[in-house]
Amino acid sequence: MVLVLDVPERTRRVRRAAARFCLARGWSPLSEVTLPNGRRADILALLPDGGFHIIEVKSCARDFQTDRKWPEYRDFCDALTFAVDPDFPQILLPEDVGLLVACAPDDTALLREAPRHPLAPARRRALLHRYAMLAAIRLAGLEDPEALLAERVALRVE
Repeated sequence: MVLVLDVPERTRRVRRAAARFCLARGWSPLSEVTLPNGRRADILALLPDGGFHIIEVKSCARDFQTDRKWPEYRDFCDALTFAVDPDFPQILLPEDVGLLVACAPDDTALLREAPRHPLAPARRRALLHRYAMLAAIRLAGLEDPEALLAERVALRVE
């Protein structure tokens, strides 16, 4: 039996597998992070060494071909990786980014390591502050969902 997934479900599964991949490496992933340039990273992972890795989830060839904003993510991470499912035509992806193939939530293969391009110290500090605020607000929102809405409006972090 062949399982055919719609795009939102495929995206959700790839993102979940990519987040589990991050956790297995000791990284701390946050999903749907708005960057200072207004773009939204699918996953912004904080690495144990203080580095940042963005993982951009692509659900299908059309998703990649219509997305021209992903190069703007490089300015806000030390490394950039695409996460796709096994059916994605990998030939479309540029060679100068990492490649993660998510077969199942616990079966993810890193086919290509992302080249490093270190952030400037001031940008790293600002991004770390943004990351910490967003993570703390989301955690607080689990305990008090009504307060989450008020904080998001007040701080404009998402």
